[in-house]
Amino acid sequence: MSMILSASVVRVRDGLPLSASTDYDQSMGMQECRKYFKMLSKKLSQLPDRCTLKTGQYNINFISSLGVSYMMLCTENYPSVLAFCFLDELQKEFITTYNMMKTNTAVRPYCFIEFDNFIQRTKQRYNNTRSLSTKMNLADMQTEIKLRPPYQISVSELGSANGFAHLSVAEYKGTGKISAAPHQRLEPVTLPGIVSFVLSLLCGALNLIRGFHAIESLLQ
Repeated sequence: MSMILSASVVRVRDGLPLSASTDYDQSMGMQECRKYFKMLSKKLSQLPDRCTLKTGQYNINFISSLGVSYMMLCTENYPSVLAFCFLDELQKEFITTYNMMKTNTAVRPYCFIEFDNFIQRTKQRYNNTRSLSTKMNLADMQTEIKLRPPYQISVSELGSANGFAHLSVAEYKGTGKISAAPHQRLEPVTLPGIVSFVLSLLCGALNLIRGFHAIESLLQ
């Protein structure tokens, strides 16, 4: 059965959880996904604003906007269009309910836990497609996902020791793909550079000696 299992709202800059739906499933697969949730929340600032992580039985989708990320866990066969429509609804309601000042200055985890009520109601609607409003324009989301598909995160990439490379979000938005930003490389040291460095050291030493002599003359 395809369904949304849980969702959470997280601050992008430090991964602070702001709100989340209550989840009582203690299966091994769900526990593993919770680990992925935590790992992703710590790397949100390095990722594009729309991503998907496929773990096998489950998918983790999230979107980020204005310093806040909206994450959800669903079964692997849950339609991607509905998943991102669900996240879009969470985003619109959260932005309407809380201002950026509150989210930026939040200190305690789950300080907006009351938002869980909206998450639960919306999750129930999206788990029963017959109850979804006929006014929902899925075509717009389908077009948007086709033009700019979510960046696919691999499990191996998530667990790498070095983490994610800093990604070119602007390029991702324009092409639907993503590439690592170029790494800055240092130029090799040349002979003139070495000579200049040695001369700088000698000048520094001479200035130090002159300083000592000046102090001695003042003390005499």
